[in-house]
Amino acid sequence: MKLSYKKYKLKAKTIDILKGVKIKTPEETLDKLINENCSISRLGDGEFDLIWGIDIQYQNVNDKLVKKLREILESNEDKLLIGINNAFDLDYINKYNDFAKNYWKGWLKDNKYRVLKLLSKKKQYYSALISRFYIDYEDKSSVSEYVEKLKKLWDKKDVLVVEGEFSRLGVGNDLFNSTNSIQRIICPSENAFDEYDEILKKILEYGKNKLILLALGPTATVLAYDLYKVGYRAIDIGHVDIEYEWFLRQVTEKVKIETKYVNEAKDGHDNIQDVNDEKYEREIIVRIEKN
Repeated sequence: MKLSYKKYKLKAKTIDILKGVKIKTPEETLDKLINENCSISRLGDGEFDLIWGIDIQYQNVNDKLVKKLREILESNEDKLLIGINNAFDLDYINKYNDFAKNYWKGWLKDNKYRVLKLLSKKKQYYSALISRFYIDYEDKSSVSEYVEKLKKLWDKKDVLVVEGEFSRLGVGNDLFNSTNSIQRIICPSENAFDEYDEILKKILEYGKNKLILLALGPTATVLAYDLYKVGYRAIDIGHVDIEYEWFLRQVTEKVKIETKYVNEAKDGHDNIQDVNDEKYEREIIVRIEKN
């Protein structure tokens, strides 16, 4: 979600146009992932912008990427969930705080026709918000309970984390303490899709019989889809660590995390501090650099 705030009122026409788009809640989506060993690809506002030919902060438009994102939205796989923002179900917006509520009202007002062209009211979608559980909500009272359920996804599992250079999932907190093991593939923090073939090759090499957690923007959306197609289980988990950091700090607005890339906070990707963490360094098995 980009940093933008205006006050909007949704006209009945917007409500009518998007009414009938079926989206499971984050809790329902998480239950299905846990109980049925599904994979998930998630598309937020950034992925939709890319489909429409608009560069986003950390990924430029790429024809192959756009084609794959469209293909994912049109897919109908048994155990690959397609996650979109619950704000497309307009009643859900009322759960948001004023900032998020007005952002999504404005975004939908501007993009409702284009959104509808990409979605099907006959299809069951799932929530892209499985890893967006804290900062945008007005009522944060059930976050602790949700986080405990979220951790069941990787509890006692061998995990391969595929992340941007400064994402550092779980570094400095206990988010992944219940895993059996963690290995990491470190990728460029911006325009990662330019190195897509190499990233996919390394995941196929090291990800067999592991739960693959992807935090790599739109590249993760595509990776989860392609990995599912060849028999790997992949979760496009995205912003989970930053949400967890904000939750631990009990902040009420998006703030910079000094050692991590936070694209949605002011100066959140500038002057990122190094970490001195031997465990994290041991977990890194591959570093993929920009060509």
